[in-house]
Parts: sequence; structure tokens; C-alpha cells
Amino acid sequence: MTNPSENRVVCLHGQDDLKLETRAVEMPGPGEVRVAVLAGGICGSDLHYWLEGGIGTIRVREPIILGHEVAGRIESLGEGVTGLAVGALVALNPSQPCGVCAFCQQGLTIHCSAMKFKGSAMYLPHQQGMFRDLMVISAAQCFALPNGTDPGAAACAEPLAVCLHAANRGEAVGGSLSGKTVLVTGAGPIGALCVAVARQRGAAEIIVTDIQDATLAVARQMGADHAVNTARNPDGLAQWTAGKGQVDLVFECSAAAPAIRDAVTCLRPRGTLVQVGVAGPTQMPLNVMVGKEILFIGSQRFDVEFADAVALIGSGAIDPRPMITGTFPVTEALAAFDTARDRAKSVKVQLSFVSA
Repeated sequence: MTNPSENRVVCLHGQDDLKLETRAVEMPGPGEVRVAVLAGGICGSDLHYWLEGGIGTIRVREPIILGHEVAGRIESLGEGVTGLAVGALVALNPSQPCGVCAFCQQGLTIHCSAMKFKGSAMYLPHQQGMFRDLMVISAAQCFALPNGTDPGAAACAEPLAVCLHAANRGEAVGGSLSGKTVLVTGAGPIGALCVAVARQRGAAEIIVTDIQDATLAVARQMGADHAVNTARNPDGLAQWTAGKGQVDLVFECSAAAPAIRDAVTCLRPRGTLVQVGVAGPTQMPLNVMVGKEILFIGSQRFDVEFADAVALIGSGAIDPRPMITGTFPVTEALAAFDTARDRAKSVKVQLSFVSA
């Protein structure tokens, strides 16, 4: 059980300056709950903040508690909270749109101009994250899971929501994934979960590419039919490039120019390229994309898909646990971050906040 007199937090003070500290314990206000965090996944953005002091133009300018992939048990309820019970396992949605800006009023809450996203350094003051023993949060951001659900699996709801949004974006223009040939480029956590989503939605054939055998092996466990290491086997996609391409839809999860080139080569004319991975300026084969009339779809974060992700994990329809390649106690946070950055052996590394 969490010691109610202390609240350990994983706080970044700047580039390569990660510390485990203790903060005061907060009480939930009206409409809020306090959650005893059990598991939290280290995301690529957490790694960028730690290793580089920021992501692109977003810089860490004050101490920030990291983490936005978290699950825990409700410890106490604030005034007026209904529909949630003390002791319930919940996944925490890190997104909190304002509800009043022009985008929110148009139903585009994902593009809220005043979005509060836990663990983000985009604005000052920074939005403090979820890597802590005790977390006070709006009850509306808590989604309950059935008793017996693994907390580590529950903590994967956020990245799964990203993949569900990507699939919804792709299906909106390219039709159902059922019976389709799907290529996933990049076998990190998002790629592995895109594989799982494609499998759950009935894809007939799923190919995944990466340059690491370990991550490809995990993607196979998540439902891929074929795994191609493009570094060791540069011709490994040949059968899907035949003719003008054999693939119906690509989830591009790497943001690497060679992977994007492979994706476009494999896509059939009027196939769909869903760009999930992000980077800075990236070279793209626009001539081939235009010639094939490729449907290019951008996809970022998630909206209502968070609830869908929780439901899929809670029911067992998607099991993210094969991609959890390491779990460290919060007291070993630095070792966990160091392991998470090694793509040769890690897919998703999580922190455990369970006290002895």
C-alpha cells in the first residue's frame, strides 16, 4: 500500500537531470479523486525530455513531473463524485480539453487551443505529470477497469488510444480494416499496438518492419503475420511491392524517411498512409505519392478513443502485456529510463509504484 504520509515523484529538472523526490500529499477537491498510482509507462516524449531537455522547440523550463501513461486505484473521492468507487482500478486520461475554445465548440477537442496534457512542457507553467505515488485528478479523467485487470496492462490505455485514433482516421477514408493487407512501419510501442488494433479489426495480413529483431519479435506476439528487418534484409518487402503495390493501408510509426519510402512503394494505388510517427522536416516521395493517388492522413493523440482503449483492455480483446519488456520499481527510475532508450531490447518499460 502507498504510505499516505509521503508522495514520491519522478521529476526532471533539465536535460539529463532526473530525480526521485518527495512532495506534499494533496487532497481531492470537488469533482476530483485521489489515485494511488500502481504502474506508469515511459513514453518516447519522456525520453526526449530527459535526454534532450525538450522536444523540438518545446523546452523544459522548470521542474516537471514526467509521465502520462498511468493506472492506479482510487484512494479517496472528492465532494460530488459519483460513478467511481474507492478501490477501483482506473486508467488516467492525461488529456483535459478546455471545452470552450473554437475547436472544442466545433467538436474538435483533440485540437483544443488550451489543452492541458499531463507531463507536457509545452506551456508555462508546465503540466505536471503522473509519475507519483498519489495523483489528484478530475474524476472525468478516470476510467474504471474490471477487477483482476493487470495494472500494467491498464497503464497501456493511453498509447492504445493513440493507435485506435489512427485506425479510426484511416478507416474514415479507406474503409474498414477487415480483410485488408496492413503494413506497420516501426515496431516500437505504437507500432506494436497498431498491429494489435489491425488484428482486432480483422485485417487479413499484417506486415511489420523495423531495424531491431527484438522489437519485431514483440510485434509478432502482438499479432503480426510477417516481420521484416529492413536493415538486415533490404529486399524483404519485395512481395508487397509487386505490381504497383499490394498493401491497402500503412500505419507509419517511425517518421524515418526510408520507412516512409517503403510504405509508399508497398501501397497500392489509392491506398492509405496513416502518419502516426512524428519528427522534424522529413523527406517524402511526393512524386510517387501523387502518381499513385495515395491518401495521406495525419493522426495525433486521441479523443473518445481513450474510453474505447480501456474497454478493449478490460475485456481482454487487446492484451498489451507482450510489449511490456521491463518493469522497474520507482526507486530505480533512472535505470528504467536508461533501459527504455535501448531499442535493441526494449519496447515498453514501466515504473511500478507499489510500496513494499
